[in-house]
Amino acid sequence: MMILHHAWRSSASRRVRLCLAEKGLDYEGHHVDLEKMEHHSPEYLAINPLGVIPTLIHDGKPLHESGTICEYLDESFPDPPLRPASPYERAEMRNWIRHIDGLIGNLIIFNWRHHLQKTAEQWSDEELAERVKKIPSKERQEAWLRVARKPYTEEEREAARGKLVAQLLDRMEEALKPAGWLVGKAYSIADIAAVPFVKRIDEEIAPHEVTANKHPRVSHWWASIQARPAFAKAKIGPFLDS
Repeated sequence: MMILHHAWRSSASRRVRLCLAEKGLDYEGHHVDLEKMEHHSPEYLAINPLGVIPTLIHDGKPLHESGTICEYLDESFPDPPLRPASPYERAEMRNWIRHIDGLIGNLIIFNWRHHLQKTAEQWSDEELAERVKKIPSKERQEAWLRVARKPYTEEEREAARGKLVAQLLDRMEEALKPAGWLVGKAYSIADIAAVPFVKRIDEEIAPHEVTANKHPRVSHWWASIQARPAFAKAKIGPFLDS
């Protein structure tokens, strides 16, 4: 029995849902309301002391960190394989996941202003201080304080946009050159790791960059990803409300 504690818009949650869908695995989904800070509640911290999402519970044991969860699923349910066969390419896959994870701050600058900022900016100073105390991560505390009292500027968004293009799309364009996938000759967890980021870039951040004119290999890769049955099954819908 698998239980996934997740949020629909969460990039890490989207990765794990996509991995589960690619594996054809059934699970019980528990939605965590980020705007209500349910991931910092005592009940949630009891299964994930870091207060992050998602958390996968399998046979009563919790796991967090999306890259770790995806590798665990591939080891536990090896068909179809989502990791390269060779140790070197598996190491390359992990480096890609680490590299993409390192860009999350640039994504937060865009993501949090749409939903979490609208909630946090309404809190009084006392409410804000009380809620921030419950956040285990100092980095996340600072992010909540920013969106609540000092929203990111257009200059900061432009800088983050440039980093996402240069450090993700440009690097992907080169990596996709040999075979159309980030690592080796087949779709892998490295590609899954990039999906939520490219989704947001294509939807709002820099849609003109995910095109045949600017990044043709990324554009083809993105079309291939969206055509996979698992993409629809994982419900990686619009981040922005219609």
